[in-house]
Amino acid sequence: MAAGRGGQLFIVSGPSGSGKTSVVQHLLRTLPDMMFSVSYTTRAPRVGEQDGREYRFLRREEFEAMLARGEFLEHAEVFGCLYGTHASLLREAEQRGKDVVLDIDVSGAGQVKARRPEAVAVLLVPPSWKALQERLRARGLDTPEMVRRRLEHARQEIEQYEIYDYLVVNRVLEETCEQVRAIVLAERNRRAGLSPESAEAREAERRAAAARKEATQEQVSAILERFEAQTS
Repeated sequence: MAAGRGGQLFIVSGPSGSGKTSVVQHLLRTLPDMMFSVSYTTRAPRVGEQDGREYRFLRREEFEAMLARGEFLEHAEVFGCLYGTHASLLREAEQRGKDVVLDIDVSGAGQVKARRPEAVAVLLVPPSWKALQERLRARGLDTPEMVRRRLEHARQEIEQYEIYDYLVVNRVLEETCEQVRAIVLAERNRRAGLSPESAEAREAERRAAAARKEATQEQVSAILERFEAQTS
């Protein structure tokens, strides 16, 4: 294992339908020494989901008891359901010499950054209101009213982009997956104090730099303005 590897925390956030699950799965398939944080939730499992794989499904009273005991690194309530990341995950990752990727919402990302400012946070942004609407409808998981609520919530989430280190506009999913992978590689090298000497490392550094908040916030601000026009 490379020097400095293990225990690094990566956050992937974005509105419903922004591609978080696909991006996280790509990271786990293509990067060594990466653990996925299986969140706890009070929502009911969807078709095909398994307890302990996508989420750990709890009754609300069970979740609230864990919350009262201070067991969560972060937690949030989204559309009436509770979600949380167990604090023990980070200790386990450090012991195993692995990095951790969290698939959490914006509220949770803010909590984690407040407690672990060294965490690397990536926000996935849909290219437009219309594109996100089409993705949500294509999933077939929500009623028209829920799609409307998710679009409004998406605007509120994008508005908080300042808490993130990287902003990635998801126009083409395959390219987005590779850009987030490049961010992880560049951050791993940076933490280990390694200069990007190989062609792969230099390309990762280039792609990561292009997604830094400082380089992308004008683009995201323009997308946000269009969201506000549609949802106000």
